[in-house]
Amino acid sequence: MDTSDWAGNGPLANFNRRYGSLELLLRYCRGHVRAFRARLLFMTFAFAVLGLAVPPVYALLAFALAVAGDVADCLLLRRADHLVCRGMGEEGLRRLTALTAFLHALALGAAAAVPFWGETQAPLSHAHYEPLYTICLLTGMAINAGLVLPYHPLAVTARLVTYAVLPVVFLAVEIVKIPVMAPVYSLHLAGVLALIASFIWFLTHVMRNFTRNRSVLLAQALQQEELEAAYVRLSDQKMEAKRLALVAKNANDSVMLMDRDGRITWVNDSFTRITGYSFDEAQGQFPGDLLNSGETDPATIQLLQDSLRHARPVRVEIRNRCKDGRRVWIETNQVSMLNAAGELETQIAVERDITAAKEHSQQLEQARAAAEEGARAKADFLATMSHEIRTPMNGVIGMAQLLRESSLTEEQALYADTILSSADTLLALINDVLDFSQMDAGELNLSQVNFDPHACFEETVRLLQAQADAKGLELVLNITGRVPCQLCGDDRRIRQILMNLTGNAIKFTEQGRVLVTLDAEPAASGAGHDLVFSVADTGIGIAAEKLGKVFERFSQADAAISRRFGGTGLGLAICRRLAEAMGGSIAAASEPGLGSCFTVRLRLQSPLAEPAKTTAAAAYPEGSAALDGLRVLVAEDNAVNRVLIEKFLQSSPVELAFAKDGREAVARFEDFAPDVILMDMSMPQMDGLEATRAIRAGALPQPAIVALTANAFESDRKACLDAGMDDFMSKPISRRALLDVLGQVALQAQARRAG
Repeated sequence: MDTSDWAGNGPLANFNRRYGSLELLLRYCRGHVRAFRARLLFMTFAFAVLGLAVPPVYALLAFALAVAGDVADCLLLRRADHLVCRGMGEEGLRRLTALTAFLHALALGAAAAVPFWGETQAPLSHAHYEPLYTICLLTGMAINAGLVLPYHPLAVTARLVTYAVLPVVFLAVEIVKIPVMAPVYSLHLAGVLALIASFIWFLTHVMRNFTRNRSVLLAQALQQEELEAAYVRLSDQKMEAKRLALVAKNANDSVMLMDRDGRITWVNDSFTRITGYSFDEAQGQFPGDLLNSGETDPATIQLLQDSLRHARPVRVEIRNRCKDGRRVWIETNQVSMLNAAGELETQIAVERDITAAKEHSQQLEQARAAAEEGARAKADFLATMSHEIRTPMNGVIGMAQLLRESSLTEEQALYADTILSSADTLLALINDVLDFSQMDAGELNLSQVNFDPHACFEETVRLLQAQADAKGLELVLNITGRVPCQLCGDDRRIRQILMNLTGNAIKFTEQGRVLVTLDAEPAASGAGHDLVFSVADTGIGIAAEKLGKVFERFSQADAAISRRFGGTGLGLAICRRLAEAMGGSIAAASEPGLGSCFTVRLRLQSPLAEPAKTTAAAAYPEGSAALDGLRVLVAEDNAVNRVLIEKFLQSSPVELAFAKDGREAVARFEDFAPDVILMDMSMPQMDGLEATRAIRAGALPQPAIVALTANAFESDRKACLDAGMDDFMSKPISRRALLDVLGQVALQAQARRAG
């Protein structure tokens, strides 16, 4: 048996300790030592009787041999516990004690044989007396040894083999001495065999009795162990029940117990504190009759009833009525306890007053709704202001452009240029505010189209060349050979970043140059490229302590700079937001008096499987024959804008028609059959989106429809495209931009006419 089972003090542990193999061995040693005196008395009596039948010297010799062997055996056995404590192993001790048992058995056998071997000194008539005495003495010794067979089988076996061999030897010697086998010896032989058989039966009985007793004791130990474990469990359950009862009684939450019919059987103090009903008032009542305010959702009440009926747990929020008439919100968590038969025995409800949390949640919901309403009002305000400002701005800028192209004196040209410059500044301000508003609202949408980065940067820098020339600055664009011809991304937003950075560099530089550098690196992921460009100038620079603030909204490095150069302080903040939206970053380095350098890194994808965008200016130069005979319908409710578009296109070979609202536009579409419709979004009678849907729903040949509106949000662009328009232009528009758009759709119109 594994000694690891001996740990502990329970009945089973005590049994394991008592009947373990080592403990049985030690019990054998202790018992043999304790029985020494009894054996000594037996041997004294036995050999004293022998001395009456044989010469005393033989009896004394036999007694001395028996006592010497027993003493030697006991001297070792009494040290068995000490040897185990000193580290002797069980198997070693077992073999050593078996050896001393064998030597003891030999000594006893020799003592029993002394009178037998001394028979030559006695008369012949005693020849049959000594073997019988010897056999009887050995039988007693064997019985004594057999009683402890279960404790030390190896030692007992050594003794029994020794005791069994000696009678056989004695009998064999007697038979050899006589020439003819006498009947008496046959009888002796039969008696010896019968004695051996009886002794085997005796040993079997001893082992069976020991095993049976040990099984009984083991069963008793196991039963006692189970009883003690059950007692411990019962004690623990009582203690746990006591603790739970104490917790339930003093819990901050209301605890309510109900029987299988749903009547209240017990409530804690918190129930009384929350509802106002005492234990006596609540006992025997149905919770619904006592507490239901009539304001709980019927579906929730049905869930509670189903929970009780089907013994299912449920967690819901209900509206209760207190004793004083107050209404409270309660979160109730109800579980069922079933008996051994699976039937409902007790329903437990743990309830918490969540009135304050509910009110707080409602306040948060109201605040969220108010915030959303404020955001909508802000967006509506900005959209309205954008529309209302862009509409007259379209007339101001357009008419100023027409005025500038007429025959003017130098002074008049200066006035016209001032109008255009001021209008462009105001328009940039409006665009910055709208962009930042969209970013704050999380409505920034980036398009993914193929574009040529070379053309994108060359065209943008070319647009700013006039500003640099006006200040006598050198504007240089350097594109490395690592920049691919096509990439995929939002080139309109990239142009916006470049325009902002380069425009700032020109604005804050009085002399020297502005250097724009474009480079590209393969992306670390292996897909696409990192487009890296920088804008360096030799301008006024930025102090180190103020460099970190330039990307904050409505922030400039110095108030004096703001007064001197103007601006909203949104440009760089917008650049940073755009760069981050494209998975990139923007950084600045500067030295006061020496200039600044802004570096942008953008993560762009490889080109899609479609041709890259080309600029309209390159594909459709002004005065292209593609516009010849192009039929253009302008749907615009503003008279100034109609006049402006007419002036922009009066020198182009197009046929013009006008409509003042959406309904008229649909009618003119049917009788004029235009190739292109320039459609305003906001018009009386029928707006541009509704008019577009009506036109697209018709069976007539479809024109290209271009939105021409003062609504400049990305959501407006998406709404136009979803309605069926082909392109989008936000006011104010320029003659160049208008011709570019017409040039793009001219080929579509020609294809339709040819079809």
